Amino acid sequence: MKDVTVGGQAVIEGVMMKSPKGWAVAVRNPDGEIIIKSEKFKKQSVISKIPVIRGFFILFETLWLGMKAIDFSSKVVFKEEKSSPWSLALSLFLALIIGISLFIILPLYMTRLTGYLMEIVSTNSFIFNFVDGIIRIFVFIGYVVIISMWSQMKRIFAYHGAEHKTINAFESGEQLLAENIQKYSRLHVRCGTSFIFIVLIISILVFSMIPSSWNFLLKAASRIVLLPVIAGVSYEILKLSAKWQNNFLGRIIIFPGLGFQKITTKEPDSSQIEVACEALKAVLSFSEKEKESNA
Repeated sequence: MKDVTVGGQAVIEGVMMKSPKGWAVAVRNPDGEIIIKSEKFKKQSVISKIPVIRGFFILFETLWLGMKAIDFSSKVVFKEEKSSPWSLALSLFLALIIGISLFIILPLYMTRLTGYLMEIVSTNSFIFNFVDGIIRIFVFIGYVVIISMWSQMKRIFAYHGAEHKTINAFESGEQLLAENIQKYSRLHVRCGTSFIFIVLIISILVFSMIPSSWNFLLKAASRIVLLPVIAGVSYEILKLSAKWQNNFLGRIIIFPGLGFQKITTKEPDSSQIEVACEALKAVLSFSEKEKESNA
C-alpha cells in the first residue's frame, strides 16, 4: 500500500485525507468519539492526468474537498445544521475573492505606491514584478503569523502536524499506531505550504512578462488570468521536488516550504494522531477494496 499517494488537510478537531481513489475526514466530537465521513471518487477525467493542466484542476478539487471537510467538521464539533451545496459554493467563491484581494490586489497596489517613491519600480517591468512578488510573500507570511495567534488555529496546526506525521509513517511502511507515528517529522515535502511558496516564486517570473506600462486594472486582471498557468507549473515542480528531495536541487526547492511549515504545524498529541490515523485508514480502504475485487 506504500505506493498509494496520500495527501491531507487539517480541519476543526480533525484531519482530511485524500488518495487517488477517494477522500475521508475524521473528526473528534465533544464527547470524545471519532466521527468519520468518506467518499469514493468517480472515474478521474483525462484532464486530471495532463501535466501542467492537471495542477489547476487538482488545486480546485482540493479547495472544494477542503471546504466540504471543514463544513463536516464544524457540524460535528459545533452541531451546526447541514449546509447545502450552494452555501458551500458561495463559501468557496468568497474565499477566492478574499484570497485574490489579499494576495493579488493588495500587493499590486502597494507596489504601485512604491513606484511613486522609486521611479525604477514604475518604469522597469522586472523590478516592478519582483517588488510585487516580495510584498506578496511578506503579506502571506504576515497573514499566517497573525492567524497562528488564534487559539483554535493552534489546534488546527497541531492536527496539521498529525496529518504529516501519519503520512510520513505510512510512506515509511510503519504500522499505523500513535506510538509509532509520534517519532516522525511533522514536516512533509508535498505540503500545501510548500506549494504556496513555489507559486509565489513562479508568479514573480511569470508576472515579469507583464509590461509595467499597463494600467492597474490590466495588471490585476492579467494576474488572475495567469493563475491557472502558475498553479499548473508549480504543481509539477512540487511533484518533482518530492522525487528530488535527496539531491541538492530538490533540497533548495523544498527548503522555504519546510521552514515555513514550522509555523503552520505544531507537535500533536496522541489523541490527534489517532484521529489522523482513522482518516488515513478510511481513505486507504478504497484501494484495499479495489485490490480485493481485482484479485
